[in-house]
Amino acid sequence: MKRVLIMAIGSELLTPYFQDSDSLYMTQRLNDLGLKVTTKTISSDDHDALYLQFKIALAQAELIFASGGLGPTEDDRTREVAAEALERKLVLDEDLLLKIHERFARRGIAMPASNKKQALVPEGAEILPNEHGTAAGLWLNTGKNIVVLLPGPPHELKPMFDSQVWPRLEQFRAGYCGRRVLKITGLTESKLEDLIKDLYPRAANLQVTTLASPGQIEIHLASFAAQSAELAEEGLKPVEEALLERLKDRVFSTNGEELEAVVGNLLRARGETVAVAESCTGGLISHRLTNVPGSSEYFQEGTIAYSNESKRDDLQVPIDHIRKFGAVSSQVVRAMAMGARSKARSTYALAVTGIAGPEGGTEQKPVGLVFTALATEKSVEVVKSQYLGNREHIKFQASQYALDMLRRTLLASETKKS
Repeated sequence: MKRVLIMAIGSELLTPYFQDSDSLYMTQRLNDLGLKVTTKTISSDDHDALYLQFKIALAQAELIFASGGLGPTEDDRTREVAAEALERKLVLDEDLLLKIHERFARRGIAMPASNKKQALVPEGAEILPNEHGTAAGLWLNTGKNIVVLLPGPPHELKPMFDSQVWPRLEQFRAGYCGRRVLKITGLTESKLEDLIKDLYPRAANLQVTTLASPGQIEIHLASFAAQSAELAEEGLKPVEEALLERLKDRVFSTNGEELEAVVGNLLRARGETVAVAESCTGGLISHRLTNVPGSSEYFQEGTIAYSNESKRDDLQVPIDHIRKFGAVSSQVVRAMAMGARSKARSTYALAVTGIAGPEGGTEQKPVGLVFTALATEKSVEVVKSQYLGNREHIKFQASQYALDMLRRTLLASETKKS
């Protein structure tokens, strides 16, 4: 088994404003080859720091992947420092320089002089063409190490990794990886743990990881097999089936779909429609539903009734409800849902009203209090919830609950029909 190390390069990655996502993608693709990443590092563009990281990497791993620092600016030093660490000269590749010139010419502009450095290549390196930018990738084989230098922007790195790096890595394949992601809502992380803790597999070739965020938990399953992809997939089945049997309809997706897409598919299959009336979520539910391609087949209308006047004028909420019970109340959210369904002539209507914070809460109605309603032809269901977190977290959890409320109603209706 080859030892694998990933280096993310860029001083900006050591600030609070930028996050390394390249290593996550490369890790997934490497795992597909049965290769496990042993170390990840983040280095600044500082020459000495970067040189030290390359030297450590060369001593620790046989396969080294470095992303970032291949641009034309003064602080893009990856190719220079890598060549220095490998004790190789940089040479100008005339064919690569011509390709960079041609890329600028297609845009009708002359190549800036600073881009010439991107045609400098460590001796013996194979060039990995970049169809989406000027920074070519580089593959270097020292006999002991394979060093792969890749551009930092994900829209450049991902296609280069798949088309140029992946075929070269097949020679190092150590096995196959099967994956599944179960997406769950409506449970806390601790409650989920209590439900499934006896189902964690003991086999070394199976991994189960839970990732929790406000409003959603993901269970990541991975199975490794030395012989074939089919065996890796087969290895997933027992633990996946056990989890699905235990969690039942709390799992809303097993194939990567977001909740809004799952709801949309159910509505489309039934030929039904939905409208949305939103206060505290400010259009988030409507945005999520309409972010799904083809949503015009089932999404009728969204109303952001933020003010009391809008609730009264746009959704026909009785003003005495607002005066007597307050805008954040079961009575008002019920009227909002009924008004939205009537206005849009939809099969269903969702409505939410609440206090997203950080101000506006009281002892009786604290920040995070949200009322959700689902109106159908025959009834209106209202649920009171209390969410924790900041404003963004509360809004997302409220949108998640509303969408799941509709999903469960659609599934229940399917069960009755069958």
